[in-house]
Amino acid sequence: MTDRRPLAILLMGPTAAGKTDLAFALHERLDCELISMDSAMVYRGMDIGSAKPSPEELARAPHRLIDIRDPAEPYSAADFREDARREMRQITAVGRIPVLVGGTMMYAKRLLEGVANLPPADPAIRAELAREAEFGGLAALHAELARVDPEAAGRIHPNDPQRLMRALEVYRASGETLSELWRRQQPETFPWKVLSIGVTPYDRRVLHERIALRFEAMLSAGLVAEVEALRARGDLHPGLPSMKSVGYRQVWEYLDAGHGEIESLRHRIIVATRQLAKRQLTWLRSWPGLHWVDSQQRDRLGQILKFVRESGS
Repeated sequence: MTDRRPLAILLMGPTAAGKTDLAFALHERLDCELISMDSAMVYRGMDIGSAKPSPEELARAPHRLIDIRDPAEPYSAADFREDARREMRQITAVGRIPVLVGGTMMYAKRLLEGVANLPPADPAIRAELAREAEFGGLAALHAELARVDPEAAGRIHPNDPQRLMRALEVYRASGETLSELWRRQQPETFPWKVLSIGVTPYDRRVLHERIALRFEAMLSAGLVAEVEALRARGDLHPGLPSMKSVGYRQVWEYLDAGHGEIESLRHRIIVATRQLAKRQLTWLRSWPGLHWVDSQQRDRLGQILKFVRESGS
C-alpha cells in the first residue's frame, strides 16, 4: 500500500558534525522549511554556547523553535513535541517539507513515539533528588532506579542527571515505574512519513578536532562573558535545564570557583562535549531506518537528495 502521508525529514547527528551547513543547503535546494531540534537553542540569550546560527544565517535560512523561551523557564521534550507538530502542520499545509535539524535525541524520540501519561513535575521531590545527588552522587540514584525500575535503569546513562531524576521522580510521585507507564501508552500512527538521516564524520578523530575548534571559536566569541551576563540576571541557577547544557554548566562552575585556569575550563568542556557526542551516536546507532551520511564526503548533499527522491517525495 502506498504511504500517502506527507514527508518530514529528521536531520540528526552529534554536536559539531556539520548538520547546520547541510540544513542550509537543503533549505536552498528543496521546497522545505527548517525546525530546530536543539534543547539549548530554544532559549533566548544563549547564543554562543549553543552554536546558534547568527542573525545573518537565520535571515538566509529561518529556523523555527529558536529563541522561544527565557532561560528561567523549563522546556521539556513534551513541550517540543507539541510545538514541533504545530509547526510541521503549518509547513505541510502550504505544500512544503518540514526538516527538523538538531542533536537532541530525546526530542526526536518523543516527537515520533508520543508522551506517556506521566505525573507532572514535583518541585519538592526534584529538590530532594538534587540533594541526594549532591551528597551521594548520581551513582546512588542510578542504583536506586535499578532496584525499582531495572528496565529504565538499563536505558538511562548513570551520568544523565535529568532523565535519571525524572524517572525516580515519576516513581516517587505515582508509585508506578516509568517503564510501566510507557507500556500502557497507546501507540498511534505518526501523521508524517519520516526520512531519518544521521550526519557525522565517519572518522572519529575528525569529529574530535571539530569539537575542539568549535570550542575555541566560542571562547573567542565571548562564551565566558555570555554566561557572566546570564548569571548577573539573578534569577538563574545551575539546576535549571537551560544552565545544565554542556558548556554553560562548565563555565558557570568556572565562574563559581573564581575563574581559575582557562586551560582547565577548555579541557572540561571539550571532554564533556565529546561525551555528549558519544551519547548522541549511541542513540543514532539504534535508530530504526536511519540513513547515514559522512559529513566529510564531497557529495553529501547529493546523497541526502537521493534519499529524498527514493522516499517518494
